[in-house]
Amino acid sequence: MEFKHLVEAAEKWCSGNPFDLIFAEEDDERRLDFYADPGVSFYVLCPGGTDNFHVWSESEDCLPFLQLAQDYISSCGKKTLLEVLEKVFTSFRPLLGLPDIEDDSFEHYHADMEGEPGPDHQQMGVSQQ
Repeated sequence: MEFKHLVEAAEKWCSGNPFDLIFAEEDDERRLDFYADPGVSFYVLCPGGTDNFHVWSESEDCLPFLQLAQDYISSCGKKTLLEVLEKVFTSFRPLLGLPDIEDDSFEHYHADMEGEPGPDHQQMGVSQQ
């Protein structure tokens, strides 16, 4: 994908979350830098052929949170810039003071599972004769 299209996709992605695209460079490396308060920053190196995307941060506070995104990128299959950015956003939710999406869905599921089975749900191994 042409770099200008990657920049446009990044700008559009930023409109729906707290991050801003603060720098885009194509000369030395195809790099997109992002920043959000309170000091959450990362950059994406975009592929220029058969390479994969690469995410990194120069902030030691941010680096541990990027592991999920780095694992996702290195997993099988090509990823789009938007897929990578969404994974990074998910990874950074705790730093941004946002609830963790995966935990929310688990708690919702777990809450539904609590309580007694309804009258139309027979418990296994219990016969009521």
